[in-house]
Amino acid sequence: MRLLPFEYAVRNLGRSPARLAMSLLGSTLVVMLIMAATAFIRGMELSLTQSGSPGNVILLGAGSEESIERSEIAASVPGQATASIRGLRTRMGVPFVSPEVHMALGVGTRADEQPRTQVVFRGVTLAAFLVYPQVRLVEGRTFNPGENEVIVGALASTRLGLADESLGVGRSIWVDGQAREIVGRFEAPHTVMNAEIWCGLANLQILTRRDTLSCVVLSMGDGEFADAEAFTASRLDLELIAMRQTEYYRKLTEFYAPVRKMVWTTALLIALGGIFGGLNTMYAAFAARVREVGMLQSLGFGRWAVVASFVQESVLVALTGALIGASLSLWLLDGVAVRFSMGAFGLNLDAPTIAVGLVAGLVLGLVGSLPPAMRCLHLPITESLKSG
Repeated sequence: MRLLPFEYAVRNLGRSPARLAMSLLGSTLVVMLIMAATAFIRGMELSLTQSGSPGNVILLGAGSEESIERSEIAASVPGQATASIRGLRTRMGVPFVSPEVHMALGVGTRADEQPRTQVVFRGVTLAAFLVYPQVRLVEGRTFNPGENEVIVGALASTRLGLADESLGVGRSIWVDGQAREIVGRFEAPHTVMNAEIWCGLANLQILTRRDTLSCVVLSMGDGEFADAEAFTASRLDLELIAMRQTEYYRKLTEFYAPVRKMVWTTALLIALGGIFGGLNTMYAAFAARVREVGMLQSLGFGRWAVVASFVQESVLVALTGALIGASLSLWLLDGVAVRFSMGAFGLNLDAPTIAVGLVAGLVLGLVGSLPPAMRCLHLPITESLKSG
C-alpha cells in the first residue's frame, strides 16, 4: 500500500489555523484534567503507603484496627512493652518506643476566633523522632515537653485553610481557649504526618483530659513481628493488638478506595467529553475535505492510505496538545497541596502520571480521527469529486 508522505499531513495542519488552535486547546485541557485526577490519586496513595516504616509495629486497642484516633490503651503499655518484647531497636541504650496520643482538634489563630477546620494533633515524646525517620525539622526547634509549645507540619496551613506564614515560627495558635506557641516546623514528605501538629505527650493529655494513650509505635531491630504479637497474646488484660505499621496504612488505603473510584470516574467522563468534542471537530473538518479525499483516491492512493494520513494529522495535534498539557501541569499542579479528610497531601506528578497523560493524548487523537475519516471514505470517488 502506497502511503501519503508525512509532510502532507503536517502541511494540512496549517490550512485552518482556527481548527488547529481549537484542537490543541481541547487536547491540552483534557490531558491536564486527566493528569490532575491521576496526580490526586497518586498523592493520596503515597501519603498513606509511605507513612509507615517496614520495621515499625503499632500496639493499639483491640477493635481499633482502622482508626488510631478511636484507640485507647493504658499508659503503662510503653514500659511493659519495652521490658517484654525482645529485639527492639536501640541507640545508645535508648529504645525506639514512641507512646502517642492522636486527637483531632479545632484550631484558631486568635483568642476570639471560632475554631477552624479540625487538624490532627499528635502528642509525642522525643522518641517519636527515632521511630519516624521521614520527619525532619526544617525551622526552629522542637517543643519542650512541659511547655505549651507545638511544631507544625509543612501542610498544616493547607489543612486549616491558612496562608503558610500564618503558622510561622513565633506565632501562636489557639486550642480550646489556650494559646500554643509555634516553635518549629517540620517536613515529612508524602506522609500523613506532613499535615499534623505535634506537641508534648503530657501536654496533649492534659488538654484532652485523658490519662490513656492512643498507641505505641515500636521499631524492631533484631526482633520480629511475632515477638510483638506474642506480647499482646500473653497480656490479655491489656486488650492490645499488634499491627505492622505498613499494614495499618494499607487498610486505610483500602478504606479510601471509593474516593479513588469516584475520581477515576470523573476523569473518564472528562476524557469522553474531550473525545466527543474531538469527534465533532474532526467531522466538521473532514466534511469540508470530501473532494480532496476523492482526488487522492483518483491519483491512486488507497482508502487506508488516506485514513492513515488523516490519523497522522489528528495524532500529531493531540500529542502536541498532550505535551503542552503535561508541561503546564508540571508547572502549575506539581506539589499543589489538597485538603482531604483529616489531613492534606500534595498532588504528585511523577513519571506514571505523565505517562497516563501522554497515553490519553494518543488515544484522543486515534479515537477522534478514525470515525470521521472512515465516514468520508464511504462515498464513491465520483460523488466525492462532485461535492462542493
